[in-house]
Amino acid sequence: MASDDRMYRVQFVNQDQVYELYARHVYQSEMWGFIEVEAFVFGNRSEVLVDPGEEKLKKQFGDVKRSFIPMQAIIRIDEVQHEGVPRISEAKGTVTAFPVAVPPRGSK
Repeated sequence: MASDDRMYRVQFVNQDQVYELYARHVYQSEMWGFIEVEAFVFGNRSEVLVDPGEEKLKKQFGDVKRSFIPMQAIIRIDEVQHEGVPRISEAKGTVTAFPVAVPPRGSK
């Protein structure tokens, strides 16, 4: 798979909901503690049945060039063969953030 053809499924927690989005580019941000996600992919479906969760995500992220997601909100990032249906689901159970060491102030 060429680097331009890569597709990622990004799952993260946002206000007690789990967001699942598809994007072409995912990488560690220069802003400490954030993951950058850009080139969101939404299906070009012309179906009569419309998924309200997918429509909400399109409305929220459709015009976004790049999103900075806090590292502790990320549940999982997968490289996939093709995009699926973006979705929002309720966060069930407990999602514990991975412990992150904070560098002491003034250290280089």
